[in-house]
Amino acid sequence: MQSILSKDNSDIKNVIYSGDLYARKLHEDGRPYHTFRTYSLLVDGNNISFENCLFENTAGRGENVGQAIALYLDGNNIKLKNCIIFGHQDTLFLGPLPPKEYEKDGFLGPKQFTQREDRTFYFESCIIYGGVDFIFGGATAYFDNCQFISNEAGYVFAPCTPEHVKEGFVARNCRFLCQEGISPGSCFIARPWRDYAKVRIENCYLDYHINPKGWDDWGKKAARDRVLFEEKNSYGPGAADHKRPEYVHIL
Repeated sequence: MQSILSKDNSDIKNVIYSGDLYARKLHEDGRPYHTFRTYSLLVDGNNISFENCLFENTAGRGENVGQAIALYLDGNNIKLKNCIIFGHQDTLFLGPLPPKEYEKDGFLGPKQFTQREDRTFYFESCIIYGGVDFIFGGATAYFDNCQFISNEAGYVFAPCTPEHVKEGFVARNCRFLCQEGISPGSCFIARPWRDYAKVRIENCYLDYHINPKGWDDWGKKAARDRVLFEEKNSYGPGAADHKRPEYVHIL
């Protein structure tokens, strides 16, 4: 069941938001849901905090159903503490959308024609599950003491940071983990959904599922000179600074 929260200055605790919509499912309008109509919860209010909440999309593995968003944030100054966000492909979307879509109906959904505005989000001690691009979008988002748990091979972050925005996704003192059965080296920290993507990780533990290269350019050679991928004081089996691509900044 889908939910929408538009009320500002809300303080929400101990609530479960669950859905099972997915990109390949047909909508009543005869078109597939695509990515941005699959959310379990859409939040477009401002100054909202969540604590001890669960957000989930139970549609299934990305290889079977495609994109399936659990939580869609496109308000501003939204904070989550001790929350669990569960999905597979495209679990957590952090607006805004990029200015233009690459293909028809690429942005089909509630924010398709709205003005793009800069957003900032905060995550503290949250657990986020997913596979391919399971945290994506154009926001500035700070993750402190969070766990990113890969349940499929893929990519943790896929930002589309606007060129003028200084910071994109920032993970500090976090843990990149995986469920049992995930192959060694089958996951990456990030890849650029758009060319000016920005990600910084600091003091993070990287488990064996993180590929020695760590980062991926999504086959976009031009993006290598435009992305800002930064890594500082990583440790664990997946921390291999000497094998990182030359466009990644080791701080």
